[in-house]
Amino acid sequence: MNDLRLVVFDVDGTLVDSQGDILGAMAAAFGGLDLPVPPRAAVLDIVGLSLDHAMVRLAPDLSHATQAELVRRYRAAFADLRTRRGAAESAPLYPGARAALARLAAAPEVLLGVATGKSRRGLDAVLSAHGLAHHFVTQQVADHHPSKPHPAMLQAALAETGVAPERAVMVGDTRYDIEMARAAGVRSVGVRWGYQAETALGRADVQAVRFAELPGLIEALWEVA
Repeated sequence: MNDLRLVVFDVDGTLVDSQGDILGAMAAAFGGLDLPVPPRAAVLDIVGLSLDHAMVRLAPDLSHATQAELVRRYRAAFADLRTRRGAAESAPLYPGARAALARLAAAPEVLLGVATGKSRRGLDAVLSAHGLAHHFVTQQVADHHPSKPHPAMLQAALAETGVAPERAVMVGDTRYDIEMARAAGVRSVGVRWGYQAETALGRADVQAVRFAELPGLIEALWEVA
């Protein structure tokens, strides 16, 4: 019997707090085209979506060409901020993240993965800066999949690891993560320290207030599988 289990993490708002650079890059993108900068709450609400989908949400009345130019400018501004500050400072780990990952990874039957709206380049920069790449045996990024909440990222992670959906858990801070998990038949933990309100996590199987709670919450979910 395959006893492997899989825990898949979102990145922005779940593992790392990159909101400063996200807000700064969005301001640079819109301001560079003399467009009104979306409110902070609106910008943070689209974190987790692939960037092209995020721009459609933020600027639905603009032409496709203008939306594409906003995406280009955002990427350039974000990369510049990351280069100037360094990825570790641009996207610091949330308190307790490293310890929780180490505890989960110490169990021989537990595999860890990532499913993120970041690009491959962006994810590599964050994982390298924090020395975490070795933890994640499956890494799903926006370059290769439809945007969340489409279940493709989780389906790919399950296929790569050979883990059944009922033995997997998705950990994220947005409704897109929770909806993706439900669409893939995977249970979910909503984390309250991220970018969306607690009410957005209402369909999660459980919610976590602190990172230290995560391993225990995940183990409890598996016990009732």
